[in-house]
Amino acid sequence: MKPSGKFDETVIEYVTVMLDGQLFGLPISRVQDVFMPDRLTRVPLAPPEIAGVLNLRGRIVTAVDLRLRLGLAPRTGGRPPMAVGIELKGESYGLLIDSVGEVMKLSNGTREPNPVNLDARLARVSAGVHRLEGQLLVILDVDRVLDMSAADPLAA
Repeated sequence: MKPSGKFDETVIEYVTVMLDGQLFGLPISRVQDVFMPDRLTRVPLAPPEIAGVLNLRGRIVTAVDLRLRLGLAPRTGGRPPMAVGIELKGESYGLLIDSVGEVMKLSNGTREPNPVNLDARLARVSAGVHRLEGQLLVILDVDRVLDMSAADPLAA
């Protein structure tokens, strides 16, 4: 028997990442790997959020500084960034993050729409939120994060 009720019992796994003290979730089905970027090569005339390109096991990966892409303050301190490998339309990307957390299994029924007070830059790339104990997990829509077609889609 199928459960009747309005809650969606689908469980989705998210890789959690931290950026500027905010917890974000990326659907694990979209994550290829997690790595420490090494030897980034800057791309002349690229937008500021494109940190460069790198060679990852024979693949050319475009490194996107997620802090700059989301309009957050630039990274400070000596800790090197980590990266989450994503593939979109046959291209490989590395989203530069502060740190990677754990894999969380969350029911799709507990996902809420974006709160009205969520920063507009985050709301444009968010697929909803999960309220966890003491913090908000913002689910990133990878396609919207990597949509570079508009001049600056995340400008406030």
